[in-house]
Amino acid sequence: MMMRMLGPIAAILVMSLATPALPQGAEMPFAGLPAGVAQDVEVSADSLSVDQASQTAVFEGNVQVGVGDLRLTAASVEVVYAEEVGKIAALRASGGVLLSNGRETAEGDTAYYDIVTGQILIEGSVILTQGPSVLSGDRLRIDLVAGTARVEGRVQTIFRTEGN
Repeated sequence: MMMRMLGPIAAILVMSLATPALPQGAEMPFAGLPAGVAQDVEVSADSLSVDQASQTAVFEGNVQVGVGDLRLTAASVEVVYAEEVGKIAALRASGGVLLSNGRETAEGDTAYYDIVTGQILIEGSVILTQGPSVLSGDRLRIDLVAGTARVEGRVQTIFRTEGN
């Protein structure tokens, strides 16, 4: 009975905050990752389609992307090129998206990573795991430059308090 009451209270508390509430000693999700077009982007996939007219490339099938310490996997990833030749502006991923830096993991249906501004938007059944703590919602917005994150849309969490 007590656990049933704590769930909605925790959800209301988390929804009222500008950033997700994390256990004491936890970091903001993906904090400290660099942003900017100077980073190398490594991609592997089953196939690649390139459209010069729209300045896009679409990788499909078991797509794995590496940008610094950040790893992204999905069924499909569209690469959006910047105005400057050879530079990547953004990545648009869909189909079982998984984003990880080795310490935390975010899952969702789709993701958009603006490499230039360091903004990441993950949407659709989002689950953020950081150590033993789990946070879920409809959308997760991460600002790598500012080191902030925001979970939106029916936010739920589980606070692990063992050892406190």
